[in-house]
Amino acid sequence: MGSSLINAAFGGTKARTDAEPAGFSMTRRTLIIGAPFALAACTTIPTPAPTFAWQSQTPEQMYGPLKDGDITIPPVNLKKIDPQFYRQVVAYSGKEKPGTIIVDPAAHFLYQVQPGGWAVRYGIGVGRAGFAWHGDAIIRFKNAWPKWTPPAEMIDREPRLEKYRKGMPGGLDNPLGARALYLYQGWQDTLYRIHGTNRPETVGHSVSSGCIRMINQDVVDLYSRVPVGTHVVVLGDAVPASQAKAEATPKTKTPAAKPAAATPAKT
Repeated sequence: MGSSLINAAFGGTKARTDAEPAGFSMTRRTLIIGAPFALAACTTIPTPAPTFAWQSQTPEQMYGPLKDGDITIPPVNLKKIDPQFYRQVVAYSGKEKPGTIIVDPAAHFLYQVQPGGWAVRYGIGVGRAGFAWHGDAIIRFKNAWPKWTPPAEMIDREPRLEKYRKGMPGGLDNPLGARALYLYQGWQDTLYRIHGTNRPETVGHSVSSGCIRMINQDVVDLYSRVPVGTHVVVLGDAVPASQAKAEATPKTKTPAAKPAAATPAKT
């Protein structure tokens, strides 16, 4: 099977037509919802879908203001985000165990596998670094309101970032957003991050910088259910850098970029 078909349980369909990367098993690429041939091949009655408190909320409520300690995460302008990228529960027919995170950069989706053939699906924005690595990893560290250290080359391009050479404290203007998950292979840092963002309108798009970004309300939800040691599978579809959407640098906010180089503290 040279492509995978991903259908949202609540409507929206996203077809994948890209060629399978060498070395990836078909089962990892097969996140099939509602495909007639899949139903014909198996008559097992699916387990009822998991339920979460946020499923009874409207999108405006789910992505409204969120009090997080001393910080209130502002509401998201949903007019700038395609509804297919809203958090939702979808059917999942792959082989990964419940709790596993699957990142599909080319489709701009992240899945957390649930028991009984289901998954929670989130929309993601993908920076150039998000296409630079794929494979299996574990979450070795996780941080709330993480510090961000801009790469030296970014500081060279934008001298105004010099004051953050030793790190920008966590907060609403921080490009890593409300939470960050750090992916390792053993104790080797992959430099791959799943994190929030101060640019939620970039979710659903490929952009010029950063790794895997999520709406802050979504990354807070994911973070609450993901322990250190969680298995992560990053699929290997590649998108040429020329297709990445360039981001204008806000004058009052630090632009999203490569994740912090500093070793995060354990949580």
